[in-house]
Amino acid sequence: MPRFTEFEFGVSWVMGFFHQDWTHDGDTAAEVVANHLAGWSDEAALAVRRDARTLGNLPSETLEVLWNAGAEYLPSFETRLGSGAEWTRTVVGLCDARLSTETGVHPLAGADTEDGTACLDAVVAEIEETRFLADEVRAALVDCARRCTPELAFRVLLRAMLRATRGASLSPDRYGRLEAVGTALQYGEFVVDNVRFLVKEP
Repeated sequence: MPRFTEFEFGVSWVMGFFHQDWTHDGDTAAEVVANHLAGWSDEAALAVRRDARTLGNLPSETLEVLWNAGAEYLPSFETRLGSGAEWTRTVVGLCDARLSTETGVHPLAGADTEDGTACLDAVVAEIEETRFLADEVRAALVDCARRCTPELAFRVLLRAMLRATRGASLSPDRYGRLEAVGTALQYGEFVVDNVRFLVKEP
């Protein structure tokens, strides 16, 4: 059974809202998320809520590292979002509010519930090999893989790769390994493909 989308989804999708022009989509970070959720399917909101609830297993400081690693222009936690835990709970609440407007919302099923447990070692290996990410980011991603789900950690890894600027590159072999993990996690065509531009031919 395929996932509900061929594209990025869940919390890593939300991270992508916060680009250079994010304020065009709302006056506050919460308003931006709410506006995006309003225009998408129930499944999209369910996937974000599932991820955000799962992230609740992590310390607030780790959550801040992950959100900042995956979002290009996230507002300041200290002055705008509160702690990492507070912001993550806010995202859960926004999903709850969006889903409360619908009747008969079916829970995620099939491929959309894949947590990637069988891929844990492969995901941790890919995180640890991504040396162009800061040490604290790699440590937070490994913590996410072990304490949340490898599948969620892998998507946040891809998002962090996407927005990395210094020394970010992938060999064709490395990209092939990322694709293999994505296939095992039953991703659609355009999830791992987001980082294809980082591939440098030898």
